[in-house]
Amino acid sequence: MNKRVAGFFAVGSTIVATVCILVILFGMAGMFLVQGLPHLSWAFFTEAPRNNNTEGGIFPAIYGTTLLVFIMTLLGVPVGTITAIYLTEYTKQRAWLPRVIRFAVNTLAGVPSIVFGLFGLGFFVQFLGQGVDIALGNDQMVWGKPALVWAAATLAVLTLPVVIVSVEEALRAVPREVREGSLALGATKWQTIWKVVLPNSVTGILTGSILAVGRGAGEVAPILFTGAVYSLPELPDGLSDQFMHLGYHLYVLATQSPDVDATMPLQYATTLVLLGLTLVLNFAAVLIRSRLRSRQIRL
Repeated sequence: MNKRVAGFFAVGSTIVATVCILVILFGMAGMFLVQGLPHLSWAFFTEAPRNNNTEGGIFPAIYGTTLLVFIMTLLGVPVGTITAIYLTEYTKQRAWLPRVIRFAVNTLAGVPSIVFGLFGLGFFVQFLGQGVDIALGNDQMVWGKPALVWAAATLAVLTLPVVIVSVEEALRAVPREVREGSLALGATKWQTIWKVVLPNSVTGILTGSILAVGRGAGEVAPILFTGAVYSLPELPDGLSDQFMHLGYHLYVLATQSPDVDATMPLQYATTLVLLGLTLVLNFAAVLIRSRLRSRQIRL
């Protein structure tokens, strides 16, 4: 009888928690759709903000967010993948170095995002950027100031734990017999990794990329100090330029606008665009992953 009650309670609590999550999710989505959808227009997507962000559109913020996520992915995913390969293929489980690396990864996963922003300001902007300016002999600060590349690098460090854990699990899922068969045929360890292990774990690598995109696209705190600006009608021309970001733009509309109530429709519309952009980026990565997986199944 007690087992039946415990089982009923476990199943019932699971169903209740699932329903609550779905209600909250669809409630938030419905509120944003009802409040923000009427204010979406072609001008809102294609124009720059005007009159202290109270008029105009959000195209520079859309462009800056997309470019930031793209550069962040290019910087973070290869480093995370290489680290996962090292931890999985080239180290022994009881060695001290992989334990130190895993401890560092777990620690990074629990660090607040605002701390990454301060780290990016101190290391990337002030140390690395100013060092590049001194080395190049620049009279004016070109790299030693908040810029797109430093914001992307900061977010790449922020998302490294997600990528490393996902790729490492994907690499461990490749059967040992596949590796041993490749080595028995005369392939080197690197050839086995490059030709056998990585192709069989590419879906896991893309999963890590999807999780990194989902987290990096919505983070605001790390880019406050490393590249995002209040308002910038012009688009960034290079990696050393500053940029607008949808999340930061939403924060500005909600807290720094001279008339917060008047910009409430813009807040809902911007939120809807940010959610839609994140969904599109994730859907594109999921689509690529599914096609690669179906191709592997056919082969």
